[in-house]
Amino acid sequence: MNAAATTTTHSHCLRCGRALRSAKSQATGYGPTCARHIRRAEVELTDYKPHQVQSARELIEDGAIIPLRSVVFIAVSTDGTETYKTAPNACSCPAGLKGGRCYHQLAARMLLAA
Repeated sequence: MNAAATTTTHSHCLRCGRALRSAKSQATGYGPTCARHIRRAEVELTDYKPHQVQSARELIEDGAIIPLRSVVFIAVSTDGTETYKTAPNACSCPAGLKGGRCYHQLAARMLLAA
């Protein structure tokens, strides 16, 4: 998705805090069990377009959304040049500032549902 996310490595899981051992886990920021929980998370998708669902999944897989506080995350833009503060119901990206639902919000919902 972006260069910023692929060059960052994580030593601990962003979801549970356990040490990450594999290169894939270190690149994404999630261990295999947490990644499975995130993929299987039940989230209402009816308000989102298919490309937003795909972008949210890519954002998580790329490790480009990082927890900041309990329900607030830092998300990297698609081109990797900007970061946004996002939560399940708000985002500082252009779409979020206009009151729309963005894939950053969906990614936050997916992570919190896992």
